[in-house]
Amino acid sequence: MNNRRSFIRKSFLTAGSLSLTSLFQKSVAEDISQAMIEMNQLSPQAAAQDEELWARIQQAYTTSPNIINLNNGGVSPQPKVVQDAAMRYYQYSNEAPSYYMWRILDQGREPLRTKLADLAGCSPEELAINRNTTEAVNKVIFGMSLKAGDEVILTKYDYPNMINAWRQREKRDGIKLVWLDLDLPNENDAVIVKQFTDAITPKTKVFHITHMINWTGQIMPVRKLCDEARKRGIASVVDGAHTFAHLDFKIPDLGCDYFGTSLHKWLCSPFGTGLLYIRKEKIKDIWPLLASPENQEDNIRKFENLGTRSFATEQAIGSAINFHNAIGAERKEARLQYLKQYWAKPVSEHPKIMKFTSLNPAFSCALCNFGVEGMTAGEVHNQLFNGYKIHTSPVQWEKVNGPRITPHVYTTKYDLDRLVEGMMKIASS
Repeated sequence: MNNRRSFIRKSFLTAGSLSLTSLFQKSVAEDISQAMIEMNQLSPQAAAQDEELWARIQQAYTTSPNIINLNNGGVSPQPKVVQDAAMRYYQYSNEAPSYYMWRILDQGREPLRTKLADLAGCSPEELAINRNTTEAVNKVIFGMSLKAGDEVILTKYDYPNMINAWRQREKRDGIKLVWLDLDLPNENDAVIVKQFTDAITPKTKVFHITHMINWTGQIMPVRKLCDEARKRGIASVVDGAHTFAHLDFKIPDLGCDYFGTSLHKWLCSPFGTGLLYIRKEKIKDIWPLLASPENQEDNIRKFENLGTRSFATEQAIGSAINFHNAIGAERKEARLQYLKQYWAKPVSEHPKIMKFTSLNPAFSCALCNFGVEGMTAGEVHNQLFNGYKIHTSPVQWEKVNGPRITPHVYTTKYDLDRLVEGMMKIASS
């Protein structure tokens, strides 16, 4: 005790301007770093179950202790190191905006592109930095040269912003949308692949594929679908909003032509950040949504001509990548899978609880949806929040009617114990 008091006293005397708060923050940061080092010495399976290590990593986040946030699938909080980076770049920009934004921070886009491409497993020349999945995928949807009568195969469970984009092209250009009705959850890839291939005609030009269905967490057989599309000369557009930095994969592994995702979900980047991937030889075939110089016809940068944007949020993506890599993609996916199984298995055994998500790790990960018989998703959502301060995302879409649950790496088993307690009590009432 005397040694500790002596240390604190000396710290104040020698540090001068250091406050107790800054000393505490430094200590927490060092402990988080040490936890990540220790975690990387474990197998993904062993790391996934080490609650002490994850409790230390939780301290990297500034999430409310009074609300249990289980809607990370909508948008995730950022670790404090990412928040600090964004704020630092923002304040830096405000010292002389047109100078620091365009002459200094804008020069950081190419190194960031390379860093993102390394994470994505593709060439930097195939990756554009955008603001979200909607922007990225809409650039492809509206940039494709399609004519009246051309057919696009998609499903009733795709994301509304993508559905609406295709519908606009249908109204404007006379293309034909071919709708598939999925039976979810599904644990047989062949069934889904057959639905797509059976719908092909000589006029089919595009497969629109959602990598992970945002309503239920169903993982679609993207590689198999893209392979089927390619051998028939059909373009493959993949909405990867919920899989990038959630599942452990590289974009080229999917075999797709086009891929868009949001970085403010599972990567925990600043709000309003995303990326667009286009296979190199396909870039010239897509018109940019906003005009670009003619000499950029086959240059991925033609999809970044947005005018003035927030360079601060863009540059802070790099800090989010560092944080993600420090945990490790394989360990992160294992932890998210472990958390899903921890709460979903006991809940699924209740006779009145409806399961809209497979518990097979091959077909789902963190994103999961269970409903309660005789209740709407909104009613279950409201009871979870009012009774337990658990925030979810109520989903009523096609055959799905339940709250969507999406924990993240900062979620604790205590949080999920509360969820199980709440779901069981609601279903039993």
